[in-house]
Amino acid sequence: MDSELPLYFEVAVAAPVPQSLTYAPPAGVVAPLPPGHRLLVPLGRRQVTGYLLACVTSPPPSPPGREAGSAEADRPNKWGKIRPALALLDPEPLFPAAMVPFFRWIAEYYHHPIGEVIQCALPAGLNRRSARVVELTPAGALALAPLLESGKNTTPPNATQTQPPRSATRTKDAPAGGQQEENPAWLAELLAKGRLSPTLSARIIRQRRSPLPHWQKQGWIRLDSLLCRESIRIKTETVITPVSTGGTPDDIAGQLKPAEAKTLALLHELAGDNPQGVPRRELLKKYPGAARALSGLLARHLVRSREQRRYRDPFGDAPPFFPKPAALSTEQEEVLARLRPALAAKAYAPFLLHGITGSGKTEIYLRAAEEVLAQGRQVLVLVPEIALATQLEGHFCSRFGNAVALLHSGLSGGQRFDQWSLLLKGEARIAIGARSAIFAPLADPGLIIVDEEHDPAYKQEDGLRYNARDLALLRGLQQQATVILGSATPAVSSYYQAEKGKFRLLTMTRRVEDRPLPTVQVVDLKEVKTVSGFPPLFSPQLVRALKENLAAGQQSLVFLNRRGFANLMLCKDCGRPVQCEHCQVSLTLHKKAGVLLCHHCGYRRPRETVCPHCRSGSLVAAGFGTERLEDELRRHFPAARLARLDQDTTRDRKQFMAVLKAVRDRQVDILVGTQMITKGHHFPAVTLVGIVWADAGLGIPDFKAAERTFQLLTQVTGRAGREELPGRVIVQTLQADHYSVALAQAHDYRTLYEKEIALRRRLNFPPFGRLINLRFDGEQEERVRDIALQLGRLAGEGGDRRVSVLGPAPAPLSRLKGRYRWQLLLKGGEVKPLHRLCRRLLAEFARLPGASTVKLSLDVDPENML
Repeated sequence: MDSELPLYFEVAVAAPVPQSLTYAPPAGVVAPLPPGHRLLVPLGRRQVTGYLLACVTSPPPSPPGREAGSAEADRPNKWGKIRPALALLDPEPLFPAAMVPFFRWIAEYYHHPIGEVIQCALPAGLNRRSARVVELTPAGALALAPLLESGKNTTPPNATQTQPPRSATRTKDAPAGGQQEENPAWLAELLAKGRLSPTLSARIIRQRRSPLPHWQKQGWIRLDSLLCRESIRIKTETVITPVSTGGTPDDIAGQLKPAEAKTLALLHELAGDNPQGVPRRELLKKYPGAARALSGLLARHLVRSREQRRYRDPFGDAPPFFPKPAALSTEQEEVLARLRPALAAKAYAPFLLHGITGSGKTEIYLRAAEEVLAQGRQVLVLVPEIALATQLEGHFCSRFGNAVALLHSGLSGGQRFDQWSLLLKGEARIAIGARSAIFAPLADPGLIIVDEEHDPAYKQEDGLRYNARDLALLRGLQQQATVILGSATPAVSSYYQAEKGKFRLLTMTRRVEDRPLPTVQVVDLKEVKTVSGFPPLFSPQLVRALKENLAAGQQSLVFLNRRGFANLMLCKDCGRPVQCEHCQVSLTLHKKAGVLLCHHCGYRRPRETVCPHCRSGSLVAAGFGTERLEDELRRHFPAARLARLDQDTTRDRKQFMAVLKAVRDRQVDILVGTQMITKGHHFPAVTLVGIVWADAGLGIPDFKAAERTFQLLTQVTGRAGREELPGRVIVQTLQADHYSVALAQAHDYRTLYEKEIALRRRLNFPPFGRLINLRFDGEQEERVRDIALQLGRLAGEGGDRRVSVLGPAPAPLSRLKGRYRWQLLLKGGEVKPLHRLCRRLLAEFARLPGASTVKLSLDVDPENML
């Protein structure tokens, strides 16, 4: 770039601004910078973090109609001037330049501000911005202090009141000038500290009945702007290195105090294995007395100290070790033979690897990664859940050691930042993680693996609603990488693309060493007679099979995709369930914790409660979950060693790894769990799988319900008989004749695919059509309904015939987290008309009266219709 030409920065700001903005360079920056740097930039009256996308010499013009001083006026035009960035926040970029087109595509396709796309991609805690904080004035300290003692009203006695104080609930149309029922909980903090935190200040400012406007008018508080710093930092440590003096250690030791001599000798011993120096913390672990001795050694110039970056360990306990197999199966060799030319070509090549459970897909991933690393390129491995990441990381760490970095939400902010940095610098060349790992800062990925590619967990369900599986294909295309989508039960849409030639199909139909697939027995619970007339929790067939397996010294899995003890509490008197106060769902009983819990918003009530409808105390638990299964199994088999694997028992990685290790070490006879136990895990001694309620997902209002039921049953079935002994599966169901259950019993994916693809062709559902779900939510039910109906009418007016408008209608979960929900579904066979209508509706929504009280969220290619 010509140094005499003016320099402008194209910046994506971490704010809900749909387009990038243009800034002049900050003071002291005269040369172009590579994309990926963070900047502190002005946005209106605020200061926010911006991400450098490009350096240009002629900034793009702004559309007319923007006033100077607005956020959009940061672009140069005849109404406003270019403002300079305030500061360069990092000496090096935080993401490679090759990812800028990736971010631009995501922002356009998912209709999401590009700055917020990048903010979502980066490790949390790297956002610097200005925020308003509430500060107490001297006059406010005098005026508000009496309220802390009275605790009755937040309007001081000497204030001019527009209405009398109230002890009752405010009427709907009463002004929010300053009266409240009682003093707020944060008043004590304000009086004690003189200032509230930015987070608390923001929450109080947003409150509809906040007393702050009245207090500010009286001069008791002021709202100041504070620049918030990042919440994560680079961690450093002191490293000690011995200095060579030319003398022998014994000569030097005679001149030193005993502690100094001991410290120096230990330092020489440890430094022999690490010529770069010894971390001070390791030295003090060996000899605590070195803390005081080091100052004398430093003064004598016998040692040197320096600061170096310390990377936080993401693993905790080391992952299990898996040896490399001596030989591959015939099918594995055939698959690798087809993969190698694509890996060597260094060009985009998408593959769908359809391999039955136990066929050895993981070894294919490892061998392909070896080929790519030998070329000097990088590898990205995606798994649907953190639980599955622990299994794959063991395989990859066993093969590639320190070349592996982890990226998932189970890490602390500091750990995730450190792993990101290792990948960015190239010190780690393999990234493994859940869906957010799709944003790993790899400059040149040669291989992208999406394991269990069918799993809906790859779809982010809030904020930026991206699908990591789809983005893996996009990233492979943009960065010329081989992409492997692997699954024993591929998504119907993926298999369709393979049939059409968009993906190259790789098939593995036999287990390693030709071990047989487990035999599957379906038990129709309607035919099991009980005294109560209700289906049993465990059929006689399952109880008998568990007893036989225990007698044989083999392990069993019992699966139910529902946690808790009972999924609802019913009132005996009025017959109504106890529901969440914020969501339209029943509370789940967690017996051990003694609470009724909402699995959507976290609301809880004590177990000993009364019916909120009739105030009766006669409540009875109904339904079942994994906690109840564990209790019942302990009654049936008191001598058996049981473990449970679900979100309630494995809150962190350490607990999860401990359960898996116990199963592998044969310290567990029966493992009870949710879908956490269904995918990817290899339990050599498990020969029996019991599925308690196979058709649980068939009642969900979703066109993928049958496909997902088949996938779940096939995946959990695949945990049985993976070593020498054959496996068997007992499937309990109330819909034994449903094709998804019958085909899972027969291990028949192909017929399932043919049935599903025929249904979707008739209904024009994916892969034949595209969907965009517009979701409306707000605190006022009438306002949400009115806005949804208005936008629905606008969608139908002058619309494209290629786009169908379904709804609007209340969402299946019509109230969630205290907000009422409606949705409008757009369906079309072509992408461009669908997104064109979507952009028009977004613009129309912003102009609707009352739209500011309703949140509109776009879900492109939705996975969850609830």
